[in-house]
Amino acid sequence: MRTRIFKLDAFTHQAFGGNPAAVMPLEAFAPDALLQAIAAENNLSETAFLVGGDGQYRLRWFTPLVEVPLCGHATLASAAVVLEKLEPGRSQVTFQTASGALHVTRAARGYVMDFPGRPTRRIEPPAALARALGAAPVEVRADAINYLAVLADEQAVRSLSPDIAAIAALDLLGVIVTARGSGEYDCVSRYFTPARGVAEDPVTGSAHCALAPYWAATLGKTQLRAYQASRRGGELRCRVREDRVELEGECVFYLEGVVQL
Repeated sequence: MRTRIFKLDAFTHQAFGGNPAAVMPLEAFAPDALLQAIAAENNLSETAFLVGGDGQYRLRWFTPLVEVPLCGHATLASAAVVLEKLEPGRSQVTFQTASGALHVTRAARGYVMDFPGRPTRRIEPPAALARALGAAPVEVRADAINYLAVLADEQAVRSLSPDIAAIAALDLLGVIVTARGSGEYDCVSRYFTPARGVAEDPVTGSAHCALAPYWAATLGKTQLRAYQASRRGGELRCRVREDRVELEGECVFYLEGVVQL
């Protein structure tokens, strides 16, 4: 088996920022065990596997441990690979995924992804969550996958040093931590999902499918500038349109090569 591999930094305009993803175009999907082994070997938050052509692709995402139903930064990276390398000149690509059809369109700066929104519900804060975070949220919400913990201010998000093992032991797969932005950004966040093999994800598009509706309702606006305050950091431009969320970001190509197995 020989296939091309690309590595990109997503949700950033400069190398070594944002969230790195591997993108591998295939003629057909290999067995799941092999795809998972490749993702583990790449050892990135996600490896994306593409099958298709003519602007229509099937897309799957794997962390080093598991396949996931939705991934923003690896979709952004996959769109960049299709629109800049595989089919240069094309302005739009559609990915068929476990989360339905995802459309990505070339923008003036980067690419715009059309994703399903993830509404959250307010819940009573679990004691284990505050202990794991080492901070007391002012509000806790949840969807079927993640907790969303709202902290008092931006500095609390940036300085957070959670107990990763305790987060892995929670009953949901991940924790989004967020606060209102204090400067040029409407909101800041971080995301932890050690149960999926990613202690802290550098920049998470799928988390903003929950963050954007929450902050849009809280701030009374449908367009947001968001910053994920991991060590690498990354920027997203978000627009809420009914039950959909548009996520706009840029990518930087870092590596192109061939995998031989």
